[in-house]
Parts: sequence; C-alpha cells; structure tokens
Amino acid sequence: MVSNPVHRLPFLPGTSFKDSTKTAFHRSQTLSYKNGYAVVRRPTVGIGGERLQVNQLSQAELDELANKAPILTYGQPKQAPPAEFIPAHVAFDKKVLKFDAYFQEDVPMSTEEHYRIRQVNIYYYLEDDSMSVMEPVVENSGIPQGKLIKRQRLTKNDQGDHYHWKDLNRGINLTIYGRTFRVVDCDRFTQVFLESQGIELNPPEKMALDPYTELRKQPLRKYVTPSDFDQLKQFLTFDKQVLRFYAIWDDTDSMFGECRTYIIHYYLMDDTVEIREVHERNNGRDPFPLLMNRQRMPKVLVKNAKNFPQCVLEISDQEVLEWYTAKDFIVGKLTILGRTFFIYDCDPFTRQYYKEKFGISDLPRIDVSKEPPPVKQELPPYNGFGLIEDSVQNCFVLIPKAPKKDVIKMLVNDNKVLRYLAALESPIPEDKDRRFVFSYFLASDMISIFEPPVRNSGIIGGKYLGRTKVAKPSSTAEDPIYYGPTDFFIGAVIEVFGHRFIILDTDDYVLKYMENNAAQYSPEALLSIRNRIQKQEAPAPELENKQTREDPPGVQELEALIDTIQKQLKDHPCKDNIHEAFQIYDQEASGFVDKERFFKICDSLNLPIDDSLIKEQALSP
Repeated sequence: MVSNPVHRLPFLPGTSFKDSTKTAFHRSQTLSYKNGYAVVRRPTVGIGGERLQVNQLSQAELDELANKAPILTYGQPKQAPPAEFIPAHVAFDKKVLKFDAYFQEDVPMSTEEHYRIRQVNIYYYLEDDSMSVMEPVVENSGIPQGKLIKRQRLTKNDQGDHYHWKDLNRGINLTIYGRTFRVVDCDRFTQVFLESQGIELNPPEKMALDPYTELRKQPLRKYVTPSDFDQLKQFLTFDKQVLRFYAIWDDTDSMFGECRTYIIHYYLMDDTVEIREVHERNNGRDPFPLLMNRQRMPKVLVKNAKNFPQCVLEISDQEVLEWYTAKDFIVGKLTILGRTFFIYDCDPFTRQYYKEKFGISDLPRIDVSKEPPPVKQELPPYNGFGLIEDSVQNCFVLIPKAPKKDVIKMLVNDNKVLRYLAALESPIPEDKDRRFVFSYFLASDMISIFEPPVRNSGIIGGKYLGRTKVAKPSSTAEDPIYYGPTDFFIGAVIEVFGHRFIILDTDDYVLKYMENNAAQYSPEALLSIRNRIQKQEAPAPELENKQTREDPPGVQELEALIDTIQKQLKDHPCKDNIHEAFQIYDQEASGFVDKERFFKICDSLNLPIDDSLIKEQALSP
C-alpha cells in the first residue's frame, strides 16, 4: 500500500492531506522539438514543482497508466497524443514514381516517314511533387535526346493546378507544354505505392514502336545477278575520251529570260554527263564554271520514283529504268533535268566517233546566231522636277552625266537678257492686277519670272520662277520643244507649268534685238512691236491737252487740297485712326468720299485743316 511520505499515512479516502496555501499545480513539460524532430524527456519535478522520490515508477508503468482509461471513475479519457511527426522530405526521400510513356512527333520533311514515335520515362518525385521527362538515348538516331523536361512542378490546367501523384495512372494521356504523352506502364515500386494509397491501376498497355526504326532493323536482302558488261574494260578503253556538244538554252518566253550558250561533255569511260556554261565578257553573271556536275543522267524513271528527292539524294539503279547514252546526244532538242537544250554542233572527234560507232556521217551544223531585235527604249513621263535632259540621263547610264552645252552660244550671248512685262490670265479677280517680269537668257535659253511687290496688295512678291527651261504644252518628254526668243512678243500667250501669261510690253533692248534679227520673227510679232513704237513716238502736247480735256472741273483744286492736308497730317499722332475712319465711310472701296463726309470726318477727328481752304472748296461749284 502506498503511503504519504510526509504524514506516514496510507493514501485512502479521508486520510489524504492537501496544502491549502498551494496555488501552482502545473505539470512539467515532457515533449519538445529539436531541428524539426520530436524529443521525449522525463520530468524532473512533480506537479506544482514538488520533488520526486527516487523510487518513482518506471517508464513502462507510466506508459501503462497513461494508456489506462478509467471511464467509470473519471469519465471519458483524453485524446491520445499525436504520432511522431516526420517531414515529407524525410519520409519520401529518394522515393520516385516511374512511368513508361511515349509521344508522337510529325515529320514533314521526309518521304519515308510521316510521323515518329519517341519513347520516354516520366519521373514523379514524392518529396516535393516535382516531375521530369527523360528520353533514353538511342545510338545513331540523329535526334537530340536525354532530358526533355527538367525537374519542376508541372501545371495541368489553366487555373494553375499542378500534377499530383493521384492524377497519374496507366492508360491515360498527359499534356505537358502542348505535347501529349501516353502513359502505358509503371515499375513495381510505383504500382505498390499507388495500390497502398487506394488507387486502382488500369491494366498496362503495349509500348508503341517507331515504324521507321523497325524498318531499319529488318533490311531487305536483294540478290543481284552480275552482268556480262565489264566496267574495267570500258574504263581502260575509253579513258580520256570525251564527246563535246555545243548547245543553247532558249528561255526568252519567260520574264527576263534570255538565250544562253552551254557545252555538254559526255565521258565515254563511265557514261557520265557534265554541262558547262560559256561565259562572255561583261555579261553581268558570276563566272561559275559548272551548271551541272559530272554524273549519270537518268532518262526514264520508275513510276514509283517520281516523288524521289533527286536534289537531296543520289539516284541509284533501283529508281531508273534507262540512262542517257552516247546515242541520245545528237543534233536537236534534248531535255536534261527538266531543262530543254538545243544541240546545234559538236567537235571533230565527236563526229568521227559517231561515224565509226553508229554509222552517222552527216551530223548537221545549225547556225543559231541571230541578231536581237532592236528594243525601243521608252522613257518614263516627265515628273516636272529639274530639266528634262538631266532627268533623261538617269535612263541611259548608271552614273548620269550633265548634258553637253553649246559653249560658243554661251560666249556670244553672255549677259544678254530679254525682259518682258506680262499679266496673269486667271478667272480670279485678285490676279487681274498682278504684273510679272519675264527674263529670257539668250546664253542658256532659260526663263525666270519675277513679280514686283505691290504695297497693300495682299500678295507677297519676289521670285515667281527660278531660272529654268520651259517646254511648250504641245511637246513630249521624248522630244521636248522649249520656248525661244521668237515666241515672246506683245500679245503672245505663254503657258508656264499650267499658268497662262499674256505679254504686255517689252524693254528697249528687246526692240533692238528684234530689229537686228527680224528674219527670225513672225509678221505678227513684228506688227506688235511696230504698233508699240508708234505709240511711243506720239507727240506729248496732244497727250497733255487730251488729259486736260478729260479731267473733270475742280480736280486741280482737289489735288491742291489733298497735298496741303497731307503736309499738315504728316506728324499727326492719330494717323492710323484717320485711315480706319475713311475706310468705314468708303463702303464701296472706291477710294473716294463725298465732300460733306470728308469735312465731317475731319471735324470728328479734330484735324487741323486750314479754314480758308475749306471755305474756298465749299464755295467752289
């Protein structure tokens, strides 16, 4: 019987003593974690910090008491402590699930196989749920093999979910990065693990095989009966004997085609053919020596060999029914590799060989030399920039040169300029009062146009056209006809780049030039100049009397008044306001106002006008 060590009394109901002043009843900690592992330790003190006796219960007795469930006395027992915690990277360390799978790959650039089967191994690492795809290396496969997808967590849908070992099974398709893998089987460890986790495995499937690889494993054995033809004898007999033919290839029917010359060599020692291109000097082509390398040329192919990639692989006797021989190379048309050649001649050795071998003694010689038809060069339309002669030089040579000039004409007519006054023929009212000065340079037959600036006209004057040659509207770009000095006279219409001008007057140098070169001008031009001279020689007094008769009464007095007012208003501070006031009353923009309005404006602006002048004008009729 267990007794109380302090009072020496047994632990029976009613005989136990408790310290009423005690307030701590905690238990010592017996479970802790160190570096992620659970560590169990025995308590050093009892409940509330009491000292434990040496003859304490053993560990087995403590475990038995801990697992004992006195339901009747103390009610429902407490929940058992959790099992020992083991991290995933420790529990599943070096545990990998392995699946056998394959995927199909298209082969678009081959005629022997349309698709290829590639076998792979899919590894699932349980410690971090990562996956990798490895392809076993096949010797002489010509395909980069090994690690197809490095170890990583792979997504299975657009929501970002990753593959889990619960998603893997036999007989399913896995889509990884757009490539579909067919899982056919797994190893023994994978099967035991998945079955222990309650996953029902599908039956295993047979691994698909690559048809091209299987075809290469079983080569077809062919037995060829040796022929009676001795190739060594042919080599020794016809060594260094070559038939030479001269041929042309006419490709003028196609765009940018031409007729080109070739030399065809037929080697008698091994029945091979070589085609060389004849290069001419400055023909614009690279001096490449051979059009076709020396090889045997097929004449008739097998029906099934029409799609054979001839430009990639060499043709053997299995794809050819008949080869080209020396008898096929005679004067006439010959088709080699889809290109039709016309043989028009051969050398003397070839003629002698055909005469002795085939009995053909009269091989014809055809003359194929012909002069090309003259090609008329068409010039593009003139774009309006620069001179036509300068633009045409770009069509004749690669590096254009400036057209030749008449040096003698430039020296004789240096600094000789004919000037004319012209008006613009336009339906726009603002263009009726515009005047232009035409300058014709006799040294270069060029024309320049200058518009004298007019104050308050709203048009900016200055250079209207730079010095250039102007072609007539009726001329063409191939044969331009430029304006000459004989085309300029009073009343003539000159069209410059779509604008029509009428010649109104000339200077004195033009009159002198026309007088010295009267034979070059038309009668109409001479008549216009004669009329102008007659107007200049008219008497001046008659003009003055005529002007006096035409003037209305009071004009001279009005002009005197205007001069006096201008002198008085020269230094007036409100000149701009005066100009605006007269424009307001002059609604018709005629440039004149009534006498009453004039004096009224002056009074409203307090203009200092002499009263005597105003009275004099007021009394005048």
